[in-house]
Amino acid sequence: MSPRQVFPALSLHAQALQCGRGGTVLGRPVDLAVAPGTALLLRGPNGAGKTTLLLTLAGVVEPLEGNFALRGWDPDEGPVLHFCGHRNAVKPRLSVRENLQFWAQVNGGGGLAVPQALEQVGLDMLANLDAGYLSAGQGRRLALARLLVSPRPLWLLDEPTAALDRDGHALVGRLIDGQLDAGGLVIAATHDAIALAGPGRATTLTLERAP
Repeated sequence: MSPRQVFPALSLHAQALQCGRGGTVLGRPVDLAVAPGTALLLRGPNGAGKTTLLLTLAGVVEPLEGNFALRGWDPDEGPVLHFCGHRNAVKPRLSVRENLQFWAQVNGGGGLAVPQALEQVGLDMLANLDAGYLSAGQGRRLALARLLVSPRPLWLLDEPTAALDRDGHALVGRLIDGQLDAGGLVIAATHDAIALAGPGRATTLTLERAP
């Protein structure tokens, strides 16, 4: 491993993976391969199955056909992934700091301390504020901070830049770069461009609606 690599060399592969919900097919079958230290950006129109593909890879939704596998991970090493959905799962009557402390307890620590994570996402000055007073963009930043306090090698991100301003978009790029530098994987469904540190770090898969 290089000095910057934290995670084992994992790779994610899928073949003829058909996703859907309630037996309804969403999108065409997909093949994909994501190597260590790289990102896959999912694009496509609404209803093409981007979120459903993420939920399938997370193990929440069963695939209709095909298969996928995460290679190189020992289940005894603990949880392997974070799924960050389009809902922020913020508890409005807890403070910003208490929200992140709660998620660190649920997901396990091992990453940045809560104050450092809040500083990195630009919420350190709001740590004592009830989370119910956050703007939509600030709520998104708080959700992203969960990725920092509990490191996991695979991030599945659903519209990570939703409600964020220009600085927030740059923040997402930095967070993904940091995950890739550590040898992790990122799969993100996004309608927005995400600027990363250099070429070759990300590939794009465009999903199509089922006929």
